[in-house]
Amino acid sequence: MTDTNQNQQYGDLISQLDWDKTDGLIPAVVQNFLTGKVLMLGYMDKAALDKSLSTKQVTFFSRSKQRLWTKGETSGNTLELVAIDMDCDNDSLLVQVIPNGPTCHKGTESCWKDGTAHSFIDNLTTLIASRKGQDPQSSYTAHLFERGTKRIAQKVGEEGLETALAAATNDKPELIDEASDLIYHLLVLLEDQDLSMQDINLNLMKRHNKAK
Repeated sequence: MTDTNQNQQYGDLISQLDWDKTDGLIPAVVQNFLTGKVLMLGYMDKAALDKSLSTKQVTFFSRSKQRLWTKGETSGNTLELVAIDMDCDNDSLLVQVIPNGPTCHKGTESCWKDGTAHSFIDNLTTLIASRKGQDPQSSYTAHLFERGTKRIAQKVGEEGLETALAAATNDKPELIDEASDLIYHLLVLLEDQDLSMQDINLNLMKRHNKAK
């Protein structure tokens, strides 16, 4: 997208929002672009939205300080803007970001309690991580970790082949089952290597941006 087109898009967004309905402050729900987690709620006036769009660092209007406030200006835990859109009534925003550090002032990733602002895959990833180092008799996941990287990698290969065979035979119920097994074992392998789906999502996003 050229700078001219981008500036036009930004101008359209600012002008289409119903600022009068919200007394000049638009609620902005912040979501982790890579995981889908809801991180926080802030408010933007026109100046805050304009600064967020131009700098790619999410900026709010602080109602307590009565001034613009760029997230992370003191803590360093900034929110890198990826995408922003308004709802059907033009009176609220969905702000998708890549967070650099915890978002909540209490030091947590989200301002909502654990489990309430997370995707299912993220909850599953957390559960898998909790099984690492546990008694191998306590769960299948703990048993896999105890067997080691080679066995986990072998399971990913086996499930990948079974997923491909289910697709080749057009067996959709089997494909769903095998794909679920494949994703689960892949999550275990990533955790074994101290990685996560967030690392994969970030890499895919970089590839997508490079291909534009």
